[in-house]
Amino acid sequence: MHLGGLPVETDVSCGVWISSARRRAEPRTVAALLPETFEAYARVFHPAVSYAGDDDVEVPWAEVADYNGTTVHPLMQWHTITGSWDAQPSEDQAMVWDDGPPEGHLPVQVAARLAGVLARHTATPEDCVFGRWDGFGYDLPDPGTPPRLLLRGEHDVVLVRGTVADATRNLAPEPHEQSANLWWPADHAWCVATDLDLTSTYVGATIACIAELLGTPGVEALPVRPPDPTSLGCDDVNPVPPGR
Repeated sequence: MHLGGLPVETDVSCGVWISSARRRAEPRTVAALLPETFEAYARVFHPAVSYAGDDDVEVPWAEVADYNGTTVHPLMQWHTITGSWDAQPSEDQAMVWDDGPPEGHLPVQVAARLAGVLARHTATPEDCVFGRWDGFGYDLPDPGTPPRLLLRGEHDVVLVRGTVADATRNLAPEPHEQSANLWWPADHAWCVATDLDLTSTYVGATIACIAELLGTPGVEALPVRPPDPTSLGCDDVNPVPPGR
């Protein structure tokens, strides 16, 4: 069996180091997504999109925050920098963005830039494991085959093997589009998590790797710590919009 052209990994024990660490962590924190064993961590913000004819133009969160007079910081949330819970922009917001950041999916262009950095910070760039949530429902009719890596909160994933460069692969059948929700190299030099419910991706790695990532063009990222919260209500700087 294959997902996105990559062979399924049936020995899910290769991911137990992650599942065990996530289970021990405080829920809804960075440590509940990535093992608390890395030197440094970063939050990568999924870009919003502006339509320019037939082209999609990436719009950084910082640009949206600047337009709205809100504050950029590691715990900011999309609804707090836009001042709205709406998935689509209001008339005035449409001057800046047309579609918000994708939830639970790392855009291909950002995945490529991220993979370019991470490949330089592992001794095993040709051996990488990717996990995709098993709950999408479109191509896994059997709940037990292939075996899943069990993750707290019913976020279990099916694993496939490839190279770091395969982070750009679509792991869903067309016309669907879905990035890996979890990936790491065989030497455990770093780990990447794109949670189903979040519009950001989190990375744990060495200090040098995170420093390079934070300075990479086209990757909007800020440093975070394992105890930092990841929930929608974690922004304690910008006001929460009414309506919920």
